[in-house]
Amino acid sequence: MVSNAAKEVFIQGMTREGKTFRPSDWAERLAGVMSQFRPGGAHPGSHLSYSPWCIPTTVAGVKCVVVHSDLRDAEPMAWDFCMNFARDNHLQVYEACLLPDPPRS
Repeated sequence: MVSNAAKEVFIQGMTREGKTFRPSDWAERLAGVMSQFRPGGAHPGSHLSYSPWCIPTTVAGVKCVVVHSDLRDAEPMAWDFCMNFARDNHLQVYEACLLPDPPRS
């Protein structure tokens, strides 16, 4: 269960049973479906980039999708879709905060 206070939720590509979720591009697919949900709404060409509210990434070698709470506020059905996807596929979900990469020297 995700609290309403969470700013970011990580959907991990690892099932509650500890198995890697397949297909291997699931995170990019989910984020691609969510690409139209963004600040200011969809616009021409927005399908060519990920929404800042639903970003695929890798954490400690595990594929993840970071879903920001602004998605829940702007598009509750899109938020529910992401959370139901995680639940239906038995994926691990964590509340966390994505930190920016350190500057390169």
